[in-house]
Amino acid sequence: MTVVADQRVRCSWSTGSELYRDYHDYEWGRPLHGRDELFERLCLEAFQSGLSWITILRKRPAFRTAFADFVVETVAAYTDADVERLLADPGIVRNRQKIEASIGNAQATLALDVDLDDLLWSFAPAGRKRPSGVDEVPAVTPESTAMAKELKRRGFKFVGPTTAYALMQATGMVDDHIEECWVPRM
Repeated sequence: MTVVADQRVRCSWSTGSELYRDYHDYEWGRPLHGRDELFERLCLEAFQSGLSWITILRKRPAFRTAFADFVVETVAAYTDADVERLLADPGIVRNRQKIEASIGNAQATLALDVDLDDLLWSFAPAGRKRPSGVDEVPAVTPESTAMAKELKRRGFKFVGPTTAYALMQATGMVDDHIEECWVPRM
């Protein structure tokens, strides 16, 4: 728990920068729906793997430009020339495997027999009590493990159980704000 100048109690991870604070206050843990919106978050969580989330937040505008606002049909049609263009873009994380995974994940999204929104949200657990502190927040759950397994079965890459749980947190499938946090329950 951390209280900053505006006297609001926040989750301790959110107070390192204004960017973190705004992300915490207005996005993280709030229900997000929409195929392209969830595809974006899935890609960004994959790019974050092994890095700090602040790195991704700082680069998010450049990611949106580089990946055509994460419109699934557009990204699915990217070619080898697009991969090379993205590898040369200093505004994003230039990792060939993650870039190629994002393109492949767009193609896997188009191949789904169900909307990506419905698929991802089908793994959201029933509501639960907010954690009293960050030490009670898991990195992996049975639901995130099942989500990752199903996504991999359907051809998605860079979607392990930890990444799946981070996606669940970011998109409001779970509410891991601490009990005292000012952000209202959704």
